[in-house]
Amino acid sequence: MIPIPEPLHPAVVHFPIALLLVGTGLSLLAVVFPRWTLPTALVLFLGAAGAVVAVQTGEREEHRLPKTTGELHEAFENHEHAGKRASNFSLAAASLAVLTVLTARWRLAKRILAAATAVVALMTAYHVAQAGHYGGALVYEHGFGVGKTPQLESHD
Repeated sequence: MIPIPEPLHPAVVHFPIALLLVGTGLSLLAVVFPRWTLPTALVLFLGAAGAVVAVQTGEREEHRLPKTTGELHEAFENHEHAGKRASNFSLAAASLAVLTVLTARWRLAKRILAAATAVVALMTAYHVAQAGHYGGALVYEHGFGVGKTPQLESHD
């Protein structure tokens, strides 16, 4: 049986980050090279699905935490809101990318939708970066989620 990490959010969040950033790059390529629209749609779709899972796991774990105040509370709120914006924009980018693929017959429509996908994907990447920044602040500035480092034994 495969063990499920606890907490789950930090374990799942890195997949949508990578997929959405790669999808953004692909969406820029798809504006110039129409054959990249299908790979763009697939990667953005998987990234958006992962972003939804990341938000859900984050919300589930938030309810298990003690109430926070001050700077830590603000850091949690910033991370949560940026993550939700990233998820929402990723769903929009993935939807546009799928529409781009479906309009393959209509060259002008495909080009316009590919450009719109790229713009929304860039906005998604911005919000992904923001959520990552705030998540990093939780860990590295506030020490949240950092347990004691186990003593490593040398095997000389």
